[in-house]
Order: sequence, then C-alpha cells, then structure tokens
Amino acid sequence: MAAESARVLATQTTLDAETRDEAGRTQAHIAVTVIGEDGYPAAGTIAIRDFGKDMAGTVLNDEGKAHLVLDLPAGEHQLRAVYTGDAAHKASVSTLSGVHAQDVGIPDFQVSLAAATLSLTAGQASTIITTITPVNASGLSGPMFITLSCSGNPDQSSCTFTPGSVEIRQAAVDPVTSSMVFQTQAGSAVGSIPAARSNANSVAWAFLLPGALTLAGLAFGGRRRWLNRLSLLALVGLVTVLGTTGCNPRYYYLNHGPPANKPTPSGNYVIKVTAQSTNGVTAITRSTTLALTVK
Repeated sequence: MAAESARVLATQTTLDAETRDEAGRTQAHIAVTVIGEDGYPAAGTIAIRDFGKDMAGTVLNDEGKAHLVLDLPAGEHQLRAVYTGDAAHKASVSTLSGVHAQDVGIPDFQVSLAAATLSLTAGQASTIITTITPVNASGLSGPMFITLSCSGNPDQSSCTFTPGSVEIRQAAVDPVTSSMVFQTQAGSAVGSIPAARSNANSVAWAFLLPGALTLAGLAFGGRRRWLNRLSLLALVGLVTVLGTTGCNPRYYYLNHGPPANKPTPSGNYVIKVTAQSTNGVTAITRSTTLALTVK
C-alpha cells in the first residue's frame, strides 16, 4: 500500500482551443485538462506553447483544469499544452491544435516570455527575458512607447523590469526585449538583542526620579499646594518618558533586536505580465501570464 501511494502517476493532458475575432484582433480561448492515470485530477502548472515557443503559463485548479485567453498575431498557429508535473504526477503534453488568426492591418504588438513556468525556493531570484514583437508597425505615425508591469505577486516578493519601458519605431520588424527579475525572500530568525549601552543608568534615573517625586508629592500634597503642582509635573514627566522609550522604534530595536523576515509563502501563483502602449493616441494593452511555484 505504501509503495502504491508513493508511485508517481502518468498523466494525460488535453487542450481545446477556439478563436474569436474581437476589437480588431484574434483571441484564442484555451481550455486545458490534466488527469492522472488513476482518474483523479492532477495539480501543478502548465505552459502553452506555439510552435514550441512558450506563450503563457498558468496553474491548474482543483479539478485539474485551466482556462486562458491569448492574443494571437496574424497567421497560422500550432498550440500545445505542456504539464510540468509534480511530486505525485509525471509531466505530459497535449496533441497539437491548429488555429488561424486574421490580419487586420492595425499597428499592434505581442508580449511573450522566454519561459512560461518558473520554480523558485524562497530567497532565490530569476531573470526572464520579456519580448515585445511589433505587429504592422509600418502603420505607425510615430514611435510607440510601451510600459511593462506585473501583478499577482505573492507576499514578500517583487518583480522589476530593466528597462521598464521599450520603444517600437515606425516600420520596425525586429522585437525588443526587457529583463524581468523576479525576487523572493527567505525567512530569517529574530536577530540577537544588542548589548546594553552606557546610557542604561540614565534611562533608569529617568524612571526613578519622576516616580520618587510623585510619591513625595502624594505624601505631603495635603499640606502644601506647591507639592501638588510638583507631583503633577512629575507625573507628566513620567508619562513623557514612557512615551519616548517603550513606544519608540529605536528603543524597541535596542532592547529586542531586529524583527524577523517573513519568507515568501510557498505555493503556486499566476503572475500577470502587462505591456501597455503610451503613445498618447491609441491605448493598447497586451498581457501574458507566468506560472510561478515557490517552494
């Protein structure tokens, strides 16, 4: 029984693609299903490839399914889903699905990643080349500036682009690239408490002196009015000291040490990479997705 439960199961991956022409572009609506040989859905990440080149990645849901919508440049495409596997399931690929995208002659661009799936241990970083491919750039009346961004990051992680924006010139045919650096964070224990400093005695006196004056004022306050005022002043001084020591970040650091760093939570995430034109005339937004696994 133990050997059977530890066996890595073979899987079957299927892909169904349907194209729709919307807003002057062709979109592929893709449905992927991954089932283990035991008949139960698999878990993990998949990549969608076109003629062997990664287009997008995503995460399977609890039913072993995933849905994507991809912008396709004009021409013929051969789409395939690649399941990357996990600790309990072997990798598998779907059969090819051929689709056609129309050419409407409008200036556009396509964004793609060098890899559609990424696996990192908390604390690691990785660089993925992001490619912007011009489409019908001959129809541009001027340069098209494109800004890159990402969203959907897990906590304690970040992604940055270098450069953060790229330019497509009029009649350009060659793609332009930007490096996306994805950084995760490792956890760390609480740092050691710093050694006591020479001003410890002064801090102690700051507590003792107002306290002593307060007690004296309470003892003799009934006889002398000026002692009442003195005790009130001492009480104000004590509250001030408490507010500037125990609640002060520097005081907390000196007496408790630096706080612990939280690690990037483990799990599977879908990172959306967005490219948006900023030419001031026509707003064009194109995106793709990256399937991220944090261990």
